[in-house]
Amino acid sequence: MLEKMDEFFARRLAGYDAHMLESIEGAAEFYPFTARQLPVGAGCRVLDLGCGTGLELEAYFRVNPRAAVTGIDMSEAMLGRLRAKLPGFDLNLVCGSYFDVPLGEARFDAAVSVESLHHFTAEQKLGLYRRLLAALKPGCSFILTDYFAESDEHERRYFAELAALRAREGITDGAFYHYDTPLTAEHEAEVLRAAGFADVTVLKRWGATCTVRAAKQHMTGAHKAAGGGEGSRPCP
Repeated sequence: MLEKMDEFFARRLAGYDAHMLESIEGAAEFYPFTARQLPVGAGCRVLDLGCGTGLELEAYFRVNPRAAVTGIDMSEAMLGRLRAKLPGFDLNLVCGSYFDVPLGEARFDAAVSVESLHHFTAEQKLGLYRRLLAALKPGCSFILTDYFAESDEHERRYFAELAALRAREGITDGAFYHYDTPLTAEHEAEVLRAAGFADVTVLKRWGATCTVRAAKQHMTGAHKAAGGGEGSRPCP
């Protein structure tokens, strides 16, 4: 049966980190790789969408222990685990849906999301990505590491299966239920570009997981944030 998103993760909290690191191809590499794409320097402000227990943040604080991170997640249980794991760091944790939590305007030097956004439609993501673009400072980037569908056919099948399950279980509310509905990497890039990101690049792949950089143009529009390549950059 389908489970509401926050309840799904709360029930699996005890073994969550081990599952993510041991069961997903490339996880031991893609968490630190993702962290290395984020800016370095004291006071860098980073937004983490779906931060969970903070596996990517553990890696990021090793690279930049002086960063200031705002993390949003639906599960208070997972945020509690994150607080316990990373005491002493500059963490502002918000329990809620990143579709609803205000993100502000030009507040962040980078944004990141790891293995969280593959549960939502292109339409839902478009509105979120427009708000995310506004929340980033000019010239800054969103780093997305996530699970993507192999093909258009697989993408359609995932959404059809979810619709059939909701109908069978009589679910008609607007709550989020846990079921994987990944877009293809190509369709994800199309949504990011439609939201206004100027430069969308797949940086690396691990099986079905990719790291994507989506950059916001500088104020003049004459330059784009640096693309490609591994390694943290100074905080703008």
